[in-house]
Amino acid sequence: MDHPVIDLLKRLMSIVSTSELEHDIGLFLKNHLQSLGYTVERIPIDKGSPRHNVYAYIGASRKTRVLLTAHMDTVPPHIPLTIDGNIIRGRGSSDDLGPLAAQIIAAEELRKEKAIQEGDVGLLFVVGEENGGHGMIAANDMNLHWEAGIFAEPTQSKLAKGHKGQVAFELIANGIACHSGYPHLGKSATHALLSVLTSLSTATWPTSPLLGPSTFNVGTFSGGTKHNIVAPSATALCEVRMVSDLPGIKSKIASIVSKHPDIELKWVFEYPEALLEWEIEGFEAEPVAFGTDVPRLRDEFCKRRVLYGPGSILVAHGPDEYIEVGELVGSVQGYKKLVQHFLNSRLLGWPIK
Repeated sequence: MDHPVIDLLKRLMSIVSTSELEHDIGLFLKNHLQSLGYTVERIPIDKGSPRHNVYAYIGASRKTRVLLTAHMDTVPPHIPLTIDGNIIRGRGSSDDLGPLAAQIIAAEELRKEKAIQEGDVGLLFVVGEENGGHGMIAANDMNLHWEAGIFAEPTQSKLAKGHKGQVAFELIANGIACHSGYPHLGKSATHALLSVLTSLSTATWPTSPLLGPSTFNVGTFSGGTKHNIVAPSATALCEVRMVSDLPGIKSKIASIVSKHPDIELKWVFEYPEALLEWEIEGFEAEPVAFGTDVPRLRDEFCKRRVLYGPGSILVAHGPDEYIEVGELVGSVQGYKKLVQHFLNSRLLGWPIK
């Protein structure tokens, strides 16, 4: 198990980097990339914010043709690294520190091979992908334009053809408490909330031949105080994973909720579906259902995008997150091929618009 990507991943996973706690891993990446000879910037995601993205490049040119990007935050709780044969276990092994480490090693190998030079590749590592995408949203303020972006996520080393969008929202029901023996004297918030959730659950949502069906989910549900009290309040946090027409989905949700009195609707966050470039020689491809930072970087700054990385989303966010060493090491070559593919595209006549 002697490979630079394994050594780097071990070091990354030793740092607690759950969302909102990315400070230490950001400093590590800054210092590590500087030690390799990159020009490195730590960029606050908002004026006065303690949270920073990390952007690195060769030489003095901030503007580069190809962007390698990954998120440095992980979902809680932090799970320390363990190694079991050829399996690396622990938080971030697949989502997203394994892919992030592979991107760095890929860039380093290309640089040592003199296959890239100043102005070719930028490395952007962002905070907050797991809780709203604040880091990538802030990256739009850099006002940099890339010909192509290679986004790192665990896609089982396949190119993603696209992924669904998401709209998350909270439903708040207001009732009137009373003795449960005399429910007609009050108003049950839990009954009201269950009614609107049933309407949303039985609604028809758009489908896509590429991305499949849109899906509705109730993530959390809470309400009431005791079994013998008519519930005075209740809330639910919900989402629709949508395959098209984000504005239309929001309009439909609002319309359904409006038919249920005493229900307040609050939007939490949203992003549209992403259709990606995937017909690249040497790579398998399939759509994915999870969301990423891809649609948070505006098209005007990066028109061509691929989503690729080692590991499986099916074990991400769970207690047994892991990555296979062979796939992690192999993905370094995958990232190198993608970088070279996009750097060669202009020479092959791809129209940059």
